[in-house]
Amino acid sequence: MVMEYHNPVLLHETVDGLNIKPDGIYVDVTFGGGGHSREILKRLGPTGKLIAFDQDKDALENDIDDERFLLINQNFRFLKKFLRFHGYKTVDGILGDFGVSSHQFDVAERGFSTRFEADLDMRMNRDSNFSAYTVVNKYEEAQLRNVFSNYGELRSAAGMARLIVEKRQEEKIKTSEQLKNVLGRFLPAHKENKILAQIYQAIRIEVNQEIEALKEFLLQTNEVLESGGRISLISYHSLEDRLVKRYIRNGMFEGEPEKDVFGRVEVPFKAVEKFIIPSKEEIKENNRARSAKLRIAEKL
Repeated sequence: MVMEYHNPVLLHETVDGLNIKPDGIYVDVTFGGGGHSREILKRLGPTGKLIAFDQDKDALENDIDDERFLLINQNFRFLKKFLRFHGYKTVDGILGDFGVSSHQFDVAERGFSTRFEADLDMRMNRDSNFSAYTVVNKYEEAQLRNVFSNYGELRSAAGMARLIVEKRQEEKIKTSEQLKNVLGRFLPAHKENKILAQIYQAIRIEVNQEIEALKEFLLQTNEVLESGGRISLISYHSLEDRLVKRYIRNGMFEGEPEKDVFGRVEVPFKAVEKFIIPSKEEIKENNRARSAKLRIAEKL
């Protein structure tokens, strides 16, 4: 049974960005429906290899029957560990399409979408015991405030956190509808969907440790890529894109790299071009693409 996934975002631009060699070794760290992986395999010769990662067991239903392909059911934060485990020290290119897959958004009981009434879940790895319910019902007020402020960039983070802590003492907040009702005063009709999306984003990022995982992954790309190898990475919100941009530019996430006595800076990557966004036509066909930003870089 193949799970339903929408068309991959920026398919050709992202795979083109890898500058694929037919006999190269490539990694797709966000396999999902396998769209990007299938395009990479089309461009590989008989001796090429593609290794894919996805922590969501649903993605395993889309496994590709091809001797050049290996699918690893793990979070991409363990990139280096599992490449080494399977005998690969270095690779020629790495593709990543971050955020939530269309399949995860479209399955109501996963709890990722504001469109559905569902239990508070939002786990990308369903084997984890840590869910949206945990964040909403067990976090201290200060922790909740930081989640909403840092990951949702919500102006009313303090008020939301205070109200959740107050209301959950009367009754545990178990569903998306309960959460929406609790935070009703912060959801004016003309902005309800936008603010709810920010709230969901904040909780989801915390549940899945998305920022920490992305940082760990990015630092490993420099270790596993061959010189001249490329990263081709799609982000969907400013928090992710900022990390990718800074890492490509500076080799670090904060501050500036040190200069040598000649004023030169040593960084691991050079940007291949500024960034790429989807065409109006692609956004019309696939609404998920509207906030996508692709950055491509080459290892020096």
